[in-house]
Amino acid sequence: MNRHVIVVDLGFGDAGKGATVDWLCSPAAGLGPAAVVRFNGGAQAAHTVVAGGRTHTFAQFGSGTLAGVPTLLTRHVLVEPIALAAEAEALAALGVPDPLGLLAVDGRALLTTPIHIAANRARERARGAARHGSCGRGIGETAAYALAHPAPTVADCAHPDRLRALLTALAAHYAPLLTGSGFGFEPVDALVDMYREFAAAVRVVGDGELARLARRGPLVFEGAQGVLLDEWRGFHPHTTWSTVEPRNARALLAGIGATGTVLGVTRTYQTRHGDGPFPTEDPALALPEPHNGTGPYQGAFRRGHLDLVLLRYALEVCGGVDGLVVNHLDVPRPLRVATAYRTPEGVLHRLPLGPWQDLAHQESLTTLLRSATPQWAELPSDIPGYLERELDTPVLLTGNGPDRSHRRPTPATRAA
Repeated sequence: MNRHVIVVDLGFGDAGKGATVDWLCSPAAGLGPAAVVRFNGGAQAAHTVVAGGRTHTFAQFGSGTLAGVPTLLTRHVLVEPIALAAEAEALAALGVPDPLGLLAVDGRALLTTPIHIAANRARERARGAARHGSCGRGIGETAAYALAHPAPTVADCAHPDRLRALLTALAAHYAPLLTGSGFGFEPVDALVDMYREFAAAVRVVGDGELARLARRGPLVFEGAQGVLLDEWRGFHPHTTWSTVEPRNARALLAGIGATGTVLGVTRTYQTRHGDGPFPTEDPALALPEPHNGTGPYQGAFRRGHLDLVLLRYALEVCGGVDGLVVNHLDVPRPLRVATAYRTPEGVLHRLPLGPWQDLAHQESLTTLLRSATPQWAELPSDIPGYLERELDTPVLLTGNGPDRSHRRPTPATRAA
């Protein structure tokens, strides 16, 4: 295995990235990472780790925190300081000493504010039955606003006058949407005070931090959400405003003259949280989900059978991966697998990969998936071996339960 590791989810999220990162950061893996590097997403992440009797669902802190590994939030992360402070308190209650002391944040990272969150929730509720499946955490509003306006960043938190002007403009922009919506936010001056405290409590860094950490040891890059929700490769419009595939992580490593091993994480079945196409969905698949439920904006947590067509597509979107992580091997059997789709365009074993940033193509895939009828086969008992053969990619780690102790590396991983 390469010195640095990039962890991505090959589905719609919730495949076990957090558990994978936690194991990579534990003594059992023998990697000894210097940091977990977050390279996309924001406070909507929900990576549950169960280790040594402690359970935490990570949002902005890296999932190596219970193992004592520091976190770097890069410029590609949307930072929500109020939620971050609450997460630090929860980690401290679990016995993590000085969680904020384990954190470094790139000053160029955009701020997600209560103004963005209120606007996100108002907009999603107004969509009614046409909801996109948003988490209601302000991610899309943060990214969209920054495309057209000067937007507040983490570095601005240490400059109250500049931050006040940016927040005032932000509030004015969203006033027409929020008026009469029932969604509100704290006064701008109160936000400025909270963000000034945040800037004093965390280490704000710049370009040189990644190289500094890499000199200390290997880096584990932790992705958020799933490749099938990628802003440019997911099934538009039911996507996240974030580049989920490993493009950002590879670019960050290239910037310090390095490369990384990419691990693609999947369950033994498919899941989806929120609206959007889901060809193998099976409401009768009543598998236990202690850490996933109905969200007020996303809607219900959905389950379906394994889907080789979507897995092949995810691997192609990633430009290939070096190894697979297969989780949830402990779920009850039998399970099925979709080996192909019957569609109006014929039988498909693969989805066509269009040009990058072509949302019209992605919307056509959404239409195609809604019309697809899976061709089924029974999922063999040796699921890792089956996936290795079908996807031509080695399985390097498996999980047969929620706890860190349930991770099992393959002999090839140990040798690497």
